[in-house]
Amino acid sequence: MKEIEEKIEELREEVKQLELLLQKPDFWQNKEEAAKIQKRYSFLKDRLKLIVKTKGKYDKGPAILSISSGAGGRDAEDWTALLVEMYQRYARTKGWTCKILTQTFTEGGGPEGRIGLKSVIMEIKEKGAYGILKKETGVHRLVRISPFSAKGLRHTSFAKVEVLPQIEGPEEPQIKLDPEDLKIETFRASGPGGQYVNRRESAVRITHLPTGLRVACQAERLQGENRKRAIQILIAKLYNLHQREKQKEIERIKGRRVSPEFGNQIRSYIFHPYKLVKDLRTGVETSDVEGVLAGNLNKFIEAEIKI
Repeated sequence: MKEIEEKIEELREEVKQLELLLQKPDFWQNKEEAAKIQKRYSFLKDRLKLIVKTKGKYDKGPAILSISSGAGGRDAEDWTALLVEMYQRYARTKGWTCKILTQTFTEGGGPEGRIGLKSVIMEIKEKGAYGILKKETGVHRLVRISPFSAKGLRHTSFAKVEVLPQIEGPEEPQIKLDPEDLKIETFRASGPGGQYVNRRESAVRITHLPTGLRVACQAERLQGENRKRAIQILIAKLYNLHQREKQKEIERIKGRRVSPEFGNQIRSYIFHPYKLVKDLRTGVETSDVEGVLAGNLNKFIEAEIKI
């Protein structure tokens, strides 16, 4: 959020300086230069208005990231793991605290011996994280020579990223949690390969029956704490679903969801036959694919804030 506030302040300062020029008696003596200044002034005023409109209710709060594998089999699960690492590294570059709340694995394989990651939910406990990251929501596409292909074939895989606000309680009037609508299960927390990391059934899984939304938390030692966290994630997902409904991105609460497959991606990460990361919404691109996966997301996120 600090970057957003600094950007707004920069725009305000430039607008202020241009207003002083516009007020000068001899401003229109050089009509060509005056027209350029006036055009710049109008542009900045509109840009400033747009940014301040786009400041949402929860933008100043922490974020919850939900990342899940889509089309692409084992490659998609590996791609999910790479995206988790990318966001963790981005968080570290900003000094943010990042904590994994729950994750589901498959058996490892391939020449690199990586564990497949089906899904993960992690928390970024930092003020302003949601406002900065919220437009990372969408399908992310990877094109590369598959490490799981014996013939070294090129493979395309997909993963879905959902950025949620951290809402402390059901303060939104449209979110009502009826206990009868919740199916609550407990299980033992597990790690890569299915190995159990806790002998007690401290992990909690909650299914919201009206929508089919399912969340889980296994990060805490106590079952009560995991239940509290899981409820928090569920509230955030319900809020996100309601927002998409308001924007007519879905038709009803159990309606069409964006499928993590070809044609729905917001950003492509290409390793072969050339190197390129391109955001399909902003047009921002770079050939430094390794740098992006190492957490260098600033140019993409800065462009997202403007749209």
